[in-house]
Amino acid sequence: MLLIYKKDGEMADTPPKSYINTTITSDLLTSLKVLAAQQGKRLNMLLEEAIRDLLEKYEKKTKK
Repeated sequence: MLLIYKKDGEMADTPPKSYINTTITSDLLTSLKVLAAQQGKRLNMLLEEAIRDLLEKYEKKTKK
């Protein structure tokens, strides 16, 4: 279990996480790793951001 702490030493509120398993092309993974390094973010943070953006995109389409 990974615990995340705020600067003041208190535990940060983090939502529960679930594991997924998938495959993507090697080129796509390499590009994603490079982007993560450039942005100073973890790979899973970028994946969560991309999934949120995708869900928002399709939500907008269904509301029309």
